[in-house]
Amino acid sequence: MRSFLLISIMYLMLGCAEEPQISDLVVQYQNPKIIKPFALNDENGQITTEKSLHDQWTLLFLGYTSCPDICPMTLVKLSQVYQQLEKDYPISVWFVSVDPQRDTPAKRHAYINYFNHEFKALSGPHAQLFPFVRDIGLIYAINNSTEQEYYVDHSASVALINPRGELAAIFKAKYTVNEIPLIDITTLVRDFKIIAI
Repeated sequence: MRSFLLISIMYLMLGCAEEPQISDLVVQYQNPKIIKPFALNDENGQITTEKSLHDQWTLLFLGYTSCPDICPMTLVKLSQVYQQLEKDYPISVWFVSVDPQRDTPAKRHAYINYFNHEFKALSGPHAQLFPFVRDIGLIYAINNSTEQEYYVDHSASVALINPRGELAAIFKAKYTVNEIPLIDITTLVRDFKIIAI
């Protein structure tokens, strides 16, 4: 009788164990949002549409190849995230350039291959980029400068799109005083695994 009581208590304790919680660096959508149709060019000049988001998890980051800090540092981190997840999950990483004037397919190709040749590097005219970026919950701003060198303001966060082509979450960059806002690898991987269950 005593052993039965102990086993019952153990089952109750296991049943009451708290499920792991996502961190405060992620915004998870309880009702994932369907991504509207879009058409962007990849690093090989091929058209990529919303259909390419299906049947895999996609981590999507905005940037531009002339970015001095956030973009290269985030892509290094995303390469490490990819290496930690690719064996257990169907996953893709998309770098979306929001500077189509300077970032030609050839330039995007060379740039993304430096970080990981499995990554995709997309872009398109602002008329297509703006609605797409807004749809995935990110932002960017670019002025109409005629100078060759200029900065582009863009989100430092990473969007997560589920295998049904829906926006599932946004991994926010970690903001620390006097430091560049960047994603945290350990936190992102942990949060991803909770969301992907």
